This record gives sequence, structure tokens and C-alpha cells, in this order.
Amino acid sequence: MPQGPRPSFNNNSNNRGRNPNFRREQQQEHRTNRMIRVPEVRLVGENIEVGVYRTEEALRMAEEQGLDLVEISPNAVPPVCRIIDYNKFLYEKKKKEKEMKAKAHKSEVKEIRFTPNTDDHDFDFKAKHAEKFLKDGNKVKTYVQFKGRAIMFKERGELILLKFAERLAEVGALEGMPTMEGKRMIAIFAPKSAKKKMDTKEQKEDRIQQAREPRPAPAPSEAKPEQGA
Repeated sequence: MPQGPRPSFNNNSNNRGRNPNFRREQQQEHRTNRMIRVPEVRLVGENIEVGVYRTEEALRMAEEQGLDLVEISPNAVPPVCRIIDYNKFLYEKKKKEKEMKAKAHKSEVKEIRFTPNTDDHDFDFKAKHAEKFLKDGNKVKTYVQFKGRAIMFKERGELILLKFAERLAEVGALEGMPTMEGKRMIAIFAPKSAKKKMDTKEQKEDRIQQAREPRPAPAPSEAKPEQGA
């Protein structure tokens, strides 16, 4: 049987009527200006009278201000648009997302190692590091490493960790008393929240103020009777 001509898949007629901005629309998060092809839109924002406008009129208003017509709620009826600088809008949006990402800090566990013979200089150096870790929102795992016969000095290791807890009291809370795990004595510190630290500071100031205030003299009725009266 004679076969008919095969269909051509490269027919230019298939491309007729294709929107030249189609790829750009896919890349953009919002439709802007001539990409908005609905008959009317609802305008909101500053320096305009909020209401429903013909799309052509909204575009003209945007052009007169040297700004863009941006569709912010495409599913509304009619779609909601704003007249803004779109590039500036994207820049501020990206900046805000970056700031939020920076704030969503993942808590880590930082380790600090001591030995039973840690001197004062090394102790202070490590305490400063621990304070920074806690202020950044991280936990701090401190341990005293015992080697060989040094295991005989467990009490010395416990004293170091408790002294460390006293040093970090303003920024970190000891989660539990030091415990032995193998040849290590371990203590873990959690960061105190800003509110807790503020409360502690306020409480301390209140105690200082109360201590400075003169105490009232006892009332005559409360005075002790003299002996031999």
C-alpha cells in the first residue's frame, strides 16, 4: 500500500503564536508589565488610589512613574498588583531572606579539653572561647582528659569543671553535674537566652540596690527589754 507523507515535527507553523516572553515568564517569580494579560487588576500600595483599574490604565500609571506593574496575588479576582521598582523589590526580598537564614542559626556542640594540670592562663583562654560559643547559641562540651596515673586526680578534674561553670554562669547553664565517661570527666553547658540573662542582671541590680538602702530602726515595741529592769 502506498504510504502518505510523514508528518513533519519541525514545521514552523507549530511555533506561530508562541509568546516570545514565555521563557522569561517561567524564570521570573512574578509577572510584570506586559506579561500581565488580564483585562483588569486591583491596585494596592502607596501613592495611588486603591481600586480596580483596566490593565492598560494601570500600565500607563506605572510608566508615568518610571516603575513596574507587578502582579503580587495572581489567584485573586481580579489579580492584585502593585506599582513598584521590581529590581529594588527583588533585591530587598533577597536581602531579607538572607538575614532570616543567618538568624536561623543551627546550634552546634563545641568541645573544650582540659587536663588535671591545666594552668590559670590556659583556663582563662579556654573560658573566653567558651563564652563566645555560648553567646553564638552553641552548646559547649567540656571534659578533663585523664591519662595513665592521672586518673587518681578525679577530684581535681571536678574542681576545674565546677570552676568553669562558675566562670560561665552569666552566659551558660550547666546541664548536670560532671560525670565520668571512660577516662574523661564531662560537663555540658547550654546557652542562656537573652531574656534569662537580662533577668539575672536585673535581679543582681535589685540585690545591690537593696543592700545599699539603709535598714529601718526597730520600732520601740520590738526593742528588747533591758536586763535588770
